[in-house]
Amino acid sequence: MSTLYNQGTMNTKELETFIHNRLHLEEFASSDISLNGLQVGSPVKEIKKVVCAVDASLETFKRAHEEGADAIFVHHGLFWGKSIAITDSHYKRVAFLITHDISLFAAHLPLDAHPALGNNGVMARLLSLEDITPFGSYHGLDIGYKGVSKKGLTIDEITNLLGFSPEKGLNVLPFGKEKIHKVAIVSGGASREVLQAISIGCDAYITGEASHEMYNICKEEGITMICGGHYQSEVFGVQAFGKALKDECKLEAIFVDIPTAL
Repeated sequence: MSTLYNQGTMNTKELETFIHNRLHLEEFASSDISLNGLQVGSPVKEIKKVVCAVDASLETFKRAHEEGADAIFVHHGLFWGKSIAITDSHYKRVAFLITHDISLFAAHLPLDAHPALGNNGVMARLLSLEDITPFGSYHGLDIGYKGVSKKGLTIDEITNLLGFSPEKGLNVLPFGKEKIHKVAIVSGGASREVLQAISIGCDAYITGEASHEMYNICKEEGITMICGGHYQSEVFGVQAFGKALKDECKLEAIFVDIPTAL
């Protein structure tokens, strides 16, 4: 690795390059409508401290400023493919970043799909799954993972290992086996992907948001769907990427938790 990443400081452009290379952003250019990479910031801004968070909200930005951060890395950024006027709450967010000279980076699908740093890969490892392989086709790309628990897991064991709880948005459709062996995972708002899990004979499917539409399908097909909350199912990637920034770039990086319970 270049010595550039071992000095504890980078500029915005250098960090953008690191994010592009580390998360393989180019692989998602045709499938992800979000603006992955740098969203706001001067290319020559010096960066020593990064706040990692799930959402690009004004509260996130204010917390980052309070922490003395030079940059913010989020899963849900400000731009989603469609041009949007910089007014109202969007104006306040962009203005805050510019006023306080804070760079904003985002990674959406790349941070779901990455095997080591992504939401779904991290969850698979926390569950100690074996034979982990890609799962969950979205616009031709697999963004989730599936694997096997040889000993079998209960619903309570899964939710405890992943830190899911009713207070954080947990909903469970408990229609599968008591002991869960074959598991598929796609974080966030991916309830329909349970159909893919059913098609390959999974005992359980883990995602973020629950769906009324899928309730009776899960019941009739005999699969358990564990919905940990959209937010809570997507804390894993930003936390893992923050660790990579520390270990590989020698930057100071902290996770700011602003849960929605949704």
